[in-house]
Amino acid sequence: MCILFAILELLFGIVAAVVILSYAIAWYEYANREPVLMQERFVPGRLWFAAKLITTETLLLFVTVLLHPLGWFSFKEKPATDGGDTPVLLLHGLFHNRACWLWARFRLRNRGYKALYAINLPPWYDVERLTERVSKKVDELRHSSGVDKIHLVGHSMGGMIARNYIQLRGGEQKVEACVLLSCPNGGSKLVPFALTPLGKHLLPGSEFLQRLAAAPLPTEVRLTAIVNRHDNMILPFENGRLAGVRNIELTGMGHASVLYRSRAIEAIAQSIREPEP
Repeated sequence: MCILFAILELLFGIVAAVVILSYAIAWYEYANREPVLMQERFVPGRLWFAAKLITTETLLLFVTVLLHPLGWFSFKEKPATDGGDTPVLLLHGLFHNRACWLWARFRLRNRGYKALYAINLPPWYDVERLTERVSKKVDELRHSSGVDKIHLVGHSMGGMIARNYIQLRGGEQKVEACVLLSCPNGGSKLVPFALTPLGKHLLPGSEFLQRLAAAPLPTEVRLTAIVNRHDNMILPFENGRLAGVRNIELTGMGHASVLYRSRAIEAIAQSIREPEP
């Protein structure tokens, strides 16, 4: 039991260090860009907001890490054959797995989305192999559910794989709506700290990002980018925006927190909801 608590304590310490360091780097970046922030750094309201932001992100990222082992188990997800719901395929970000969607799935199900699916995207595969895995799952869901198109929701790297699929790999005819949740569409300056070669694709100006930027956006796919102003991993946060699509901006939550916060879940639900006639 003592060993278990020691491991949990170590994990929490690592998570807290990652969150604090990432926000410190983000503060350094923004303070250099907007010197006026220096004058407000010790305002009580600012300090309270920063403490709440870091604490919440640390706790929710820690929960995500604890959920991780659940994503290792393989279980059969039933196809949506009751009522013809359009399947929603959830794609996780770098170093997470499908278990990170547990709470979001629960909240989306309560909003009426019953056909929710998620797959694992191991960080040791290259981006094209991961995109192929998404392509196979999309086809599997279309055939098993008897629908022509599905919805894609990608968090962080998962969103970039979704873009690769619909913009460069011919998936635009099979996707109705695609939601990019806290995705580094313009890359992130924190990428040099990534521990996997997959991260190099998210370096600002990378060959992968240039190919995506040069490719036309699919006109038949309802694309939405959900941007988080206080994201601690997308640096600067404006790199989460995507020109030519609907952009929704959130505030007051970190990169992992968007998987749990009500405003983010509602933004996802709104983005995949059928538009009013």
